[in-house]
Amino acid sequence: MYEVIVPRLDPAMKTGKIVEWLKKEGDQVRKGEALLVVEGEKTTFEVEAPGEGVLRRILFQSGDDVQVPAIVGFVGHLDEPLPTVPIAEKMPGPLQPIKKVEEAPPRIVERRVEGVRASPLARKLAEEHAIDLATIMGTGPDGRILKEDVLRAVEERRTVAVAVSSVTPTELFKGLRIAKSIPLSGIRRTVAERLSYSFRTTVPVIITMDVDMENLIHLRESMKTAMNTDLSLTAFMVKAVAKALEAHAILNSALEKDEIKVFEEINIAVAINTPEGLVAPVVCDANKKTVQEISSAIRKLTDKAMQKKLGLQDLLGGTFTISNLGPYGVEIFAPVINPPQTAIIGIGATEKRPITINENVAVRHMATLSLVFDHRVVDGVPAAEFLHEVKRLLEAPETLVA
Repeated sequence: MYEVIVPRLDPAMKTGKIVEWLKKEGDQVRKGEALLVVEGEKTTFEVEAPGEGVLRRILFQSGDDVQVPAIVGFVGHLDEPLPTVPIAEKMPGPLQPIKKVEEAPPRIVERRVEGVRASPLARKLAEEHAIDLATIMGTGPDGRILKEDVLRAVEERRTVAVAVSSVTPTELFKGLRIAKSIPLSGIRRTVAERLSYSFRTTVPVIITMDVDMENLIHLRESMKTAMNTDLSLTAFMVKAVAKALEAHAILNSALEKDEIKVFEEINIAVAINTPEGLVAPVVCDANKKTVQEISSAIRKLTDKAMQKKLGLQDLLGGTFTISNLGPYGVEIFAPVINPPQTAIIGIGATEKRPITINENVAVRHMATLSLVFDHRVVDGVPAAEFLHEVKRLLEAPETLVA
């Protein structure tokens, strides 16, 4: 005997409303066949038969609200006894009298996507396989797109993909002369694997914010003169991000299975380009270091990276990453989150732009910061508040050297 269960689609889902039973008691059903339509808090979806047999019992009727996950029926063979466990133990609340579905005319539940008519299950499958419903010819009543129509489109696309994948590289590049072949190995292979993992496992969102860098540039120049040493702008960025993370610790975290782990240490990884590929060595306890110490640490890590002398201890323990493409003239870009971290900041080029200050137009050194964060861990507002704090610190840089 199989239990027909209305699932909990996400942790926030508490109840589901039975909109329509697509089968009635006594109907023969196949495994995977849609049995009923349920309306959740965010979407409408179909519940499929857990196994092959007969729909032996319907426990809740159209219009009933059930607490999820909930057992709403049973599928089995006619010679199997129905469960004797009281339904109240399975599903809190008073039981509703059982009525035959045919007493109430079934309602077809569907969402329209730009005029396209499709069943909830068909729409769900199309979203899962990234298929445009407008490209599918429906075989249901009045051209309604059914699950089978989407599955057929998926199979057609898979057939094309298999045909393309069967073409050998020699055939793809036929007629082209290869200058050289570079094995995907070493650092390049590691970068490829980590970035692919990041795209598979995170939900990246980007927000940007312009920063007035004028005061920071003047402070940096005066400090360089007073100390007779070079200080990189990246060092000030690292310090600002580290201090902002003290007040917005949720971004100094990692999602591991069902837990968000917020770290005590603030260790900033700095992306460095090398001839072999990208590496991100770590400045540990960046919030506790001075700008001079951070600048010195970045310089040493860069030298070691270029000489291929980075040790494992230089690369482990990062809790947040900064990537600076400003020196290459890039204004805005979306860096990839360094897994398993929650966020990364991209620093664009510092350049003169006209801006309005107190209703007057002035030309100032400006830069654009791009924060990419994992939306599973952080929402837009706290992410924006963090980025605004970084902006505030960079525009009042004396607080970074106090």
